[in-house]
Formats: sequence, structure tokens, C-alpha cells
Amino acid sequence: MSFFRKKIDFFSILSEQTAKTMEGIQALEEYMKTPSEVLLKKVFDLEREADGIRRTLIDELNKTFATPIDREDLFELSREIDDIIDYAKSTVDEMQLLEIKTNEHLVKMVGLLVKATLEIKDAVGRLKENPKIASEHALRAKKLENEIELVYRDALKDLFSGTDVISMLKTREIYRHLSNAGDRVDQVANVISSIVVKMN
Repeated sequence: MSFFRKKIDFFSILSEQTAKTMEGIQALEEYMKTPSEVLLKKVFDLEREADGIRRTLIDELNKTFATPIDREDLFELSREIDDIIDYAKSTVDEMQLLEIKTNEHLVKMVGLLVKATLEIKDAVGRLKENPKIASEHALRAKKLENEIELVYRDALKDLFSGTDVISMLKTREIYRHLSNAGDRVDQVANVISSIVVKMN
């Protein structure tokens, strides 16, 4: 019996989690364009699968003494990535619960979120072998988060020019979920940039 555990590739697990998150955000975009029960379930299923990958990472972290980067950074990066897809789930969940219909602002915000999440996916994928390129992807993700915030502000401005207060408050919650997802993209980018600095 061997006393040595096989070396765990944490970068690979993070890449897998990020790829699954990307799928979830793409499913959210599909839902925004053509809402359906099938796409609602797809977002939920992908969020659950992403959670499973995160649990694997945490389990391996708890069993591994030496990690390629700070274990706190690994944990935080995985947690922030997880939050992105969590907000995708809460978005479709509350849209159905509150009977909120999609609109051009939602479609635009999610479209930018897809692009930002793709940059995060590329950043995580390059982190191990080419940290400099990873940092560039993280910077692009931050710029896209700024665009999400601008659309969010425009959406609120249009929303509160209406007269149906109940509908306005419900819709604002959906906007907030997407704005929060954008914030998490920004946080992921910050963690990646911090990791890159430590790797140099």
C-alpha cells in the first residue's frame, strides 16, 4: 500500500468548474432570449453540477498538504466562481416566481456576462502555464463588468420612469442579481490578478 497520494491538479479542477459555470451563463442567455421550463431546468442542473465540482476541490484541499498556490487563494477563487452561477440560478428562479418577463436590458446584461465569464474561463485556463496571459484575460473581464454596471444603471433609470410600483420592485431584484453576478466576475478577476503577482 502506498503512503503517497497522487498529485492533485487543482488548476484542472478550477478549469472544470469555470467551464461548467460558463455553460450555466450561456444557458441563462438562452433563457433570456426564449424563456422555457427546459432552459430553467438546464440552468438549475448546471449550477448543481458546478457545485459538485467545487465540493471535489474543497475535499481535495482538505486532504492535501502542499498546494501549487496558497490554499486560501484556491478556496476564494472557487467560491467567487461559484457565486457567478449561483446568481444565474437565482435570476431564473425569481423570474419564474415573480412572473417577470425578459426585456432588452436583461438580454444585454446577460450577453455581457457571457463575454465576461468567457474571459474568466480563459484566465483560469492559462493561470498555470501562462500567468501573464491569464492576467490580461482578467483585466478584460473587469472591463466587461464595468459595461454590465452601465447597462444596470440604464435599466434602473428606464424602470423607475414607469408607474407600476410592484412590477418595478420585482424587476429591480432581477437586475440586482445580474449586477451581483457582474460583481463576482470582478472579484474573480481580482483574485486571479493577486495570484499572478504571487507567482512572479
